[in-house]
Amino acid sequence: MTGTLYIVATPIGNLEDITFRAVRILREADLIAAEDTRHSRKLLSHFGISKPLTSYFDHNKTLKGRYILDQLESGLSVALITDAGTPCISDPGYQLVRDAVAAGFAVVPVPGPSAAITALSASGLPTDAFVFEGFLPNRQGKRREKLASIKGEQRVVIFYESPNRLLAALTDLQEVLGERELVVARELTKVYEEFIRGNCSTVIDTLQHRTIKGEVVILVAPAAEGAAHKDVASVADLLALLMEDEGLSLKDAVKQVVLQTGLPRGEVYTEALKLKERD
Repeated sequence: MTGTLYIVATPIGNLEDITFRAVRILREADLIAAEDTRHSRKLLSHFGISKPLTSYFDHNKTLKGRYILDQLESGLSVALITDAGTPCISDPGYQLVRDAVAAGFAVVPVPGPSAAITALSASGLPTDAFVFEGFLPNRQGKRREKLASIKGEQRVVIFYESPNRLLAALTDLQEVLGERELVVARELTKVYEEFIRGNCSTVIDTLQHRTIKGEVVILVAPAAEGAAHKDVASVADLLALLMEDEGLSLKDAVKQVVLQTGLPRGEVYTEALKLKERD
C-alpha cells in the first residue's frame, strides 16, 4: 500500500490558529517535510510532536522531492508544512504535489491559515472577486511592469511583500496606478497586528518614518469601471503626439511611453502598430 501526502497549513502568527486536525495529522505522519526544520521544530515542540523531519525548500526540491516520493512509495505518510500558512501558496510544494499526483499517490489538503485570505477578510475591500499575485518582483522595472499590468483590474489584487521593500513598492504603486485605495496588513494574528487603510499617499505617510517589521500583505482596491479603456486611449494619444507631432520613430516612441507610464512594452508596442496601420 502506498502512502499519503498531506498538505498541512500551520499558523502564520498565533499558534492557537492551528487546527485540531492539523495537530492530529502531524502526530500521525511518518515523516514531516518542512521548509525550515529549525523553525518547524519549535512549532512541533510546542504541541509535543516528535517525528522525523526532512527539509524541503526551493533549492533542494528536486533532490528532496525524489526522496519524499520514495517514502510514499514505501507506504509511509508524509506531511508537508511551510514556515507559516498554507504550503504551495507562494511557498514550496507545487512541484511535489504535481509529481505525487502524477505518480498516483493520494494528496490530502489539511486547510488552515493563509495570509492572503486572512488579510482580505478584514480589509474592508470587496471580497466577492479577487486576484492573488504572490510576491512583487524585486527589481523596480519588473515591479512597475507587474503593477501596470493590473492597472485596469476590476477585482481586488493581493500581493505579498517584504518589510524592507514595502515603501519602494508603495511608491511604485502610487506612480503607476495613481491614488488608488489600498490596505496594508502586517504581523497578521500576532501581538502587533496592524491594518493600514487609505489611498497611496496616506499609507506612505503613515509608514515612511517607521521601522517596518513582519511579513506584509498589500491589497489594492479595484480600478474604476472603464479605467482600462481610458488607459489605452491615453497611450494612443501619447504615441500619436510623439510619432506625429515630435517625429519620433515607432521604436523610440514606444520606449518613451513605457518610461513615462510604466506599462508593459508589449502592450504599448501593440498600440503603436495599430496607430501606424491607421495612418
